[in-house]
Amino acid sequence: MSSSFQPERDRPPALCPGDTVGIIAPAGPIQPDALEAGCATLLRMGYRPFYLPSILERDLYFAGSLERRLNELHEMFRRKEIRAILCARGGYGCNYLLPRLDLQLIRRNRKIFAGCSDVTTLLTYMCDAAGLVTFHSPMAAGDFGRPDGIDEEAWFAAIASTKGYEREFDAGEAQPLANGTAEGILYGGCLSLLCASLGTPYEIHTRGTILFMEDLNEPPYRIDRLLMQLKLAGKFKGVKGIIFGEMRRCDQRGAEDYTLQQVIERVLGDLHVPIAFGLKSGHVSSRNFTLPFGVRAKLHVGDSITLSHEPPVRKAPVKRT
Repeated sequence: MSSSFQPERDRPPALCPGDTVGIIAPAGPIQPDALEAGCATLLRMGYRPFYLPSILERDLYFAGSLERRLNELHEMFRRKEIRAILCARGGYGCNYLLPRLDLQLIRRNRKIFAGCSDVTTLLTYMCDAAGLVTFHSPMAAGDFGRPDGIDEEAWFAAIASTKGYEREFDAGEAQPLANGTAEGILYGGCLSLLCASLGTPYEIHTRGTILFMEDLNEPPYRIDRLLMQLKLAGKFKGVKGIIFGEMRRCDQRGAEDYTLQQVIERVLGDLHVPIAFGLKSGHVSSRNFTLPFGVRAKLHVGDSITLSHEPPVRKAPVKRT
């Protein structure tokens, strides 16, 4: 596979059974019960969850002060025993961290960094500025603590396997909006957060990508506005293919006789790229699907939908005893 406009990203070491997963709260405050439920799932999956006591702090609608949240993230990258960093939840607040992220520290200590929702801000910036493969995934105090909240096959394929992965989705899992086949770099996240980056030093870089977009509780006219904002900003130029998420509670309100899918086709139909709809990653009803950002991928949209990607992680170093 090849893709213009996009640099190669460094793959972090794979996560292995017995490895320690550091949990952070870079945005909104978290509930202790939700955190413990997620930790129980991580333990069942063979990992050792770890978090700092300060993770439960609150400051307005944030998980503690900016200093606390920033230091927590840096500390997890700094600690050698932490093999992956998993965000607890989204909410709001990751944008406060951007100007003070220590990119050199992140580059020196490359490891799995995973989350979704407001964490989109960190996923795309680390992918672009630190050159790191990042992971759009379920979160520790979210889907990890819910029954059937994780697509475990996709999780292990993204964070543990050094082989490529391919998944064919049936009509109940994803639907075609525009047929075709495309190759590019997988990239994206929560649609409203992608738009929020525009005009800032942390603006998303979408040329040469298979662009994934998802959101929650946005009616069709607002999805239209967000997509038009990206379109007018030139962010669909050079995009090779597009995948939409489940888009929970983004359907029309009231008696309107149109669908969100029709709105999307109207806005993006002139791009003439394959478009799929419904992949469960991010804000989902169940089985949250992990997507690695920064790796080469192939999307086929036709009678069925197939997504494949190259290995997002490299072989983990041998542990010293």
